[in-house]
Amino acid sequence: MDIRFLQSLVAVVETGSIVAAARREGLTPAAVSQRIQALERTLNCPLMVRGAHTARPTETCLSLLPRARALVRDASLLVDDLDASGLSGDLRVGAISTVLTGLVPVVLGKLTARAPSLKLRLTPGTSEHLYDQMLAGQLDVAVLVEPPFALPKLLDATCISREPLVYLTRDAVAPADIVAHARETPFIRYDPSSWGGRIVAGYMEKVGLHPDVRCDMDALETIAILVAKGIGSSLVPHWPGLVANGFNFIPVPHAHAHQRSLSFLAPSVAQKPNAIRLLRDLLVETANG
Repeated sequence: MDIRFLQSLVAVVETGSIVAAARREGLTPAAVSQRIQALERTLNCPLMVRGAHTARPTETCLSLLPRARALVRDASLLVDDLDASGLSGDLRVGAISTVLTGLVPVVLGKLTARAPSLKLRLTPGTSEHLYDQMLAGQLDVAVLVEPPFALPKLLDATCISREPLVYLTRDAVAPADIVAHARETPFIRYDPSSWGGRIVAGYMEKVGLHPDVRCDMDALETIAILVAKGIGSSLVPHWPGLVANGFNFIPVPHAHAHQRSLSFLAPSVAQKPNAIRLLRDLLVETANG
């Protein structure tokens, strides 16, 4: 059985279509389809239910998927072991949206210069979802909001940066008047059920702020857009990449105990320690530079 065929199978499952998988693999859709058909003949079972523009895995395929992923991963590591620097191959990186838009573009440029043979496979997601993927072994590292609980011993965490709270509004507001202004205007709340939203909720409770909440949202870039459109004001962490486009952001006084911390999670015993260490150091350098 050709490992490349299993790689194509995993790509189809992850992207949801043969066309998207072909694009990721650098192949033609026909070549990917032929690989899947070859696997189906070898295993003597259907692996995909094909639609007009989609390909959905069968129950049999899903049951085989963990082993297929492990085989593809092990084959990749076997090749990577020949590189003494440990800075080649794929690194599966999960990151929350503000990291992907704020830090990753700069880090990618630095990483290309330092390790041109290292390829990041980026996965977006919420902090909770990325944490679950780390536990399941589906990611090599994750950059997310610091978990509000003690980590298991199999994971190590490094603080990338701390993000102080800022108040987003289209009005001209002095820092000392933030609470009074927020009480009098519509409010877009950073979802208090999310890890980052809990930090904002803690601050609001401390200062007795109970505004007219229009909606809850765990998408900081979208919150900024809504503020710019005049839908309401908001309290959010000052993430890298936040630009006052159509609104003002005002530092929140005395909110040091309510900063959002970004954590870099990696396995305690990593398979690609040099690559993980380099990525971590570049993230810290970029976030604090």
